[in-house]
Amino acid sequence: MSRQDTIRIGITQGDINGIGYEVIMKTLMDPRILEMCTPIIYGSPKVAAYHRKALNINELSFNHIRSTKEAYRKKANIINCIDENVRVELGKSTAEAGLASFDALDRATSDLRQGLLDALITAPINKDNIQNDDFKFPGHTEFLAETFEADDYAMLMVSETMKIGVVTTHIPISEVAQSLSKETILSKIKIIAKSLQQDFGITKPRIAVFGLNPHAGDNGLLGHEDKDIILPAIIQAKKEGIIALGPYPADGFFGSEDYRKFDAILAMYHDQGLIPFKLASFDRGVNYTAGLPIIRTSPAHGTAYSLAGEDKASPNSFRQALYLAIDIFKNREIYGEISKNPLRKYEINPNQVDESVDIEASEKEDTL
Repeated sequence: MSRQDTIRIGITQGDINGIGYEVIMKTLMDPRILEMCTPIIYGSPKVAAYHRKALNINELSFNHIRSTKEAYRKKANIINCIDENVRVELGKSTAEAGLASFDALDRATSDLRQGLLDALITAPINKDNIQNDDFKFPGHTEFLAETFEADDYAMLMVSETMKIGVVTTHIPISEVAQSLSKETILSKIKIIAKSLQQDFGITKPRIAVFGLNPHAGDNGLLGHEDKDIILPAIIQAKKEGIIALGPYPADGFFGSEDYRKFDAILAMYHDQGLIPFKLASFDRGVNYTAGLPIIRTSPAHGTAYSLAGEDKASPNSFRQALYLAIDIFKNREIYGEISKNPLRKYEINPNQVDESVDIEASEKEDTL
């Protein structure tokens, strides 16, 4: 690494009445983590102490600091961002908890914007109680995109077995079809392709693109979007040197394990991509926002109020989110060095694209 200090990872506390502190503390109890990075929690020492006591955690202590400049290496650091009189009510959604979630996020993103952090991991929030005059978003993804002025971005769910992005995120299913366009789909393909190269170190990524309708429309019989909107976007992506294949019917794609042949998948809507992902990788999945100038990851689960304070929450997903943030930071450094040397930069020739698994859905008999 070119840096003299360790990677500084900001961690927002999320909803103080959920499992955020539990998964954070269980992750940081592993001393190997502190050898890899300098974690800085944006939250409350008082709230952290409350959770430590509730969970009977004695193996971890926090270094209380006022700013990132005071952060100690090989220590779990914590910055107070909220009212000291905040009340913790485990398992409940409260206005106080929502405000505490936002205050921690606001402080962390401010430091991230100033370059005081190398990456951000967000513990789960309640998307309802966090709403206020400064946060009117469906979730972290949209808030961070606006904060860092990203024209477009992609929610990318990441695990050891698959990476799944979505064209539309948190919108009603009734609005999905009308929200699709060739331009929007092409943009998501390009964002994911660049992220696979820049953030994951995959030189020549392969991307599978799903159809919208059953059987990917059956050549227009079950809907026109697959043939008239999605396929033209795929064709254009190929012309621009991206290995994008499809459109594939989602059910057969997963049933036949074709997902193992690709570096990433682009689904058309939230549940089309996230149901199979969470079925296969819920305990170890990570939510990554591709297309941002900064690095942000989060666990693939929510506040889990029913588990709060019970010492039953698994830290696996949060731990993987931390590992991924570190890996992406390192990969971006390598990518940046390669980009400075054009002789080392690998360019994809669209005329040499391997079509060995490019089975168009409209031509593939559905036997399921």
